[in-house]
Formats: sequence, structure tokens, C-alpha cells
Amino acid sequence: MLDALRHIAIEGPIGAGKSTLARLLAERLGAQLLLERPHDNPFLERFYADAPRYAMQTQLFFLFQRIEQYRELAQPGMFTPRIVSDFMFAKDALFARLTLSDDEYRLYLQIHQAMAPQMPRPDLVIWLQADADTLLGRIARRGLPMEQGIDAAYLQSLAAAYGAWFEREPLLPVLAIDTTRFNPLERPQDLDRLLQRLRQFQGPREAM
Repeated sequence: MLDALRHIAIEGPIGAGKSTLARLLAERLGAQLLLERPHDNPFLERFYADAPRYAMQTQLFFLFQRIEQYRELAQPGMFTPRIVSDFMFAKDALFARLTLSDDEYRLYLQIHQAMAPQMPRPDLVIWLQADADTLLGRIARRGLPMEQGIDAAYLQSLAAAYGAWFEREPLLPVLAIDTTRFNPLERPQDLDRLLQRLRQFQGPREAM
């Protein structure tokens, strides 16, 4: 089964460990690594300080950034035997629904829906999960000043948005992982265990 997974996307809320797992998994599989670039977004810090004012600019920047990343992968002549990413294209719409006003979201959605059919879907999504207290602890430990205003209610809303989106996509293969008991950075055997589950994955929905 692992050979059939040409694009593995790792998803989950802020603080779930997406980028860390993406790096470890890409290295182990010899895959191309495709990471979010949040610090390239000039509106992000202002969004955390004043969300209503800067939400639309922030979301549109991320949307066009991801479109450009996927287009780079699709350039003729590029050989990408396997890709591991720490995001899926659909995630922007999840965040947009939480941060934009109704009018802004309708406008945003017109743009997103026009581009979504051109974006490749992952062969598997690894959905990292944790309770809000665990996520807040991780956010505090990594110490990014602009993230320190994130609260439990927002993280819970985000987790619910992911759950609702996956329910609307029943054919998308998803492996859910409770990261309170999963730490591949400190316990390499956890990564070994994940690779074994990927080899045995039958789908479309499994958990470990």
C-alpha cells in the first residue's frame, strides 16, 4: 500500500506537530518535502493582533501561495516520485470559514472553488489530533509571540471544522493519530509504527 501513496498530506490544528512529522516522514521515505510558509505571509502577524481587520488579506495570501506551490510541483519535467506535505489545499477554506465574515467568506469561496479542481488531492491524509490543553502547551513552548493569543475555544472550533470536512469527504483516505501518545521526534519507534500502519492501510478511515 505504501508504494501507492504518492502524495501524503499531514493535517491538524496549530501545535499538532505537522511540520515535524512531515520532515521525519519525507526523510524516511526519500520523498520531496512541501511545507507551509506562514512566515512569508506579511499579514499573519497583523491578523493575530486584529483578526477582523486582516483576516481576508491573510486568507487570500495563503490561498495564492498554496496555488503557486502546487503549480511548481506540476511543472513539466519535474520528477516527484513521492510528496509529503504539511498541509492540504482544502485547509484554507476551513480556516476562512472560522475567520471571515459571511460576506467575505462568500467572496473568498468563489475564488477557492474556481481553483480547487486544478489542485491535486492527496492519496492519504494523516490527521494529527490532540486536546486543546495539549495544543496550547505546545504553542506556549515553541514561543512564537504572535501565536500566544490563541485560545482553547479557537482550537476546539478548528478541530470541529476538520472533523466536519472529513465527514463531507468520505472517500478521502484518512489515518487519524492521537498525538498525545505519539512523538516520533523523541521516540523513533513511533515513526516505525506509523510506517507499518501505512503499509497495512486499507482505509478509507483508520486510526492509531
